[in-house]
Amino acid sequence: MMHSTKTPLPSSTLSSLTCGELLVQWLEYYGVETVFGIPGVHTVELYRGLPNTNIRHITPRHEQGAGFMADGYYRASGKIGVCFIITGPGMTNIMTAMAQALADSIPMLIISSVNKVKDTGSGEGHLHELHDQQGIVSKVALTSKTIWQPESLPKIIAEAFTLFNGARPGPVHIQLPIDIITADASHVERPPCLNTSANHLSLPQVMRPLPNPAQLDLIVELLKTAKNPVLLYGGGCVDVDHHAQKLAELIDAPTFLTINAKGLLPPRHPLSLGSNQSLAAGRAVIAEADCVLAIGTELGETDYDVFFNGGFQINGKLIRIDCDAAQLQRPFRADIAVLSDAQMAISGLCSRLEGQVFNHQALDHQALSRVNAAKQALLEDVTADFAGQNALLQLIRDEVEDVIFVGDSTQPVYSGNLGFEALATRRWFNSSTGFGTLGYGLPAAIGAMIGANVPVVSLIGDGGIQFTIAELICAAELELPLIVLLWNNQGYGEIRRYMEEGGLPLIGVNIKTPNFEPLAAGFGAGYRRITEKQQLLNALKTDTKGKQPIIYEIDESDAFLMEMGKDFACFT
Repeated sequence: MMHSTKTPLPSSTLSSLTCGELLVQWLEYYGVETVFGIPGVHTVELYRGLPNTNIRHITPRHEQGAGFMADGYYRASGKIGVCFIITGPGMTNIMTAMAQALADSIPMLIISSVNKVKDTGSGEGHLHELHDQQGIVSKVALTSKTIWQPESLPKIIAEAFTLFNGARPGPVHIQLPIDIITADASHVERPPCLNTSANHLSLPQVMRPLPNPAQLDLIVELLKTAKNPVLLYGGGCVDVDHHAQKLAELIDAPTFLTINAKGLLPPRHPLSLGSNQSLAAGRAVIAEADCVLAIGTELGETDYDVFFNGGFQINGKLIRIDCDAAQLQRPFRADIAVLSDAQMAISGLCSRLEGQVFNHQALDHQALSRVNAAKQALLEDVTADFAGQNALLQLIRDEVEDVIFVGDSTQPVYSGNLGFEALATRRWFNSSTGFGTLGYGLPAAIGAMIGANVPVVSLIGDGGIQFTIAELICAAELELPLIVLLWNNQGYGEIRRYMEEGGLPLIGVNIKTPNFEPLAAGFGAGYRRITEKQQLLNALKTDTKGKQPIIYEIDESDAFLMEMGKDFACFT
């Protein structure tokens, strides 16, 4: 990206406290620990106050990478990621990452500059000028606000964190004209002192809606009379405690987890059917249910219809619990729609359900028999490729303690979305859900490693990594021992298969694949060509404790994957 060579305003002409300096004070007050940004002439004054805070700055190599890092940072840690982005091209570059975050309900705060107050929207061809930056960005954000005067800064920052904590989360954009960033803010309200033990009490206490008790009573009555209920958990339940498992056991219902809810029930829980609601056997369980309880899930295509054949059906009574009122009646009409925080609704149901007697529980553990029958049906469709890829993922999960898998849109991710079971929530996420962008897996994994400080494996293909491979040097710069599991199928393999099945000409998919070994070295990363199971186990023991990222290149046709798959028992 081309940046202006104009000299920033010298410090001698600045006030004792600029709006930009005040901004970072407020960010620290709200608990922000990390900012991802690429300084430009229109944002350098946002950096003046950073050394006076405990906020860490990370420099990605592209603004899209900054957004993906903030996304992965939150998904792994639950902490809000913030991005400092320049006017114009910086904002158009990060919009893809914002759209992914919006689709998956991931909060992030994007703070950008915009042209001077008198120049904004003028159309006079100023540096980095967009016709309507706020209007463009607002389409991929919960809201986009402009700070036109320093006095409004505390209020607009407070509004952003209220949205993060009190509603369905997503990206929020705040822009400041470049002359407002340097404007005098010495008269504007400052955050309370950060070194007091009671500081956390001064933060605005914002909570999502509590459930209506009468509605919870209605749900209990419906569940008591149901003959074959089913429970669907979504990503909105990622922070729900042990009550999630307790609810499944109290109502004795087959339970499905969306991709972003993996880990909510432990692996091989007798009531869990994992994330297989798009497969025929899983769909049959849901279609035959007379009562479906869906919590924190939008019931969207990328979780319930991943093969895009339109076969997902809910025929019984539908109960929806969600913190977003607009989501409660789409894409399926709910018979009982509860606007509520997932944790509070689930714990409220558990307290009401204890000691209750249900019709279906007298039917000789019907739930267990339905789950076991569905698992047997799922096994019949397991292919060697599917088993091998899931065996690979499970081996890494069991070998590397607390490992987080961050995926792109690539074959092992598609297989793992169905067959892999995470040991805890926030341990498996990828960009195949929602917006479905390529290039996410590497920068989001870097953000996850920064946020959670545990081992991370990036699952990405040889095609997808070329979107954002420049971020590999960011990981090297930070001395992150990130494992980049590079799935090489010589181009866009999944799209190639789709074109072959449709009888389409194979145009644009057989792209040239780089030689990743010298490429990794050039970025300051390590490289291994993995061809054996034991080689992988030995490598993981040392590489996850190192000080550099390392690429593990695996060819999709490698025989050792097929051998691993022979001993892997999917779904059991």
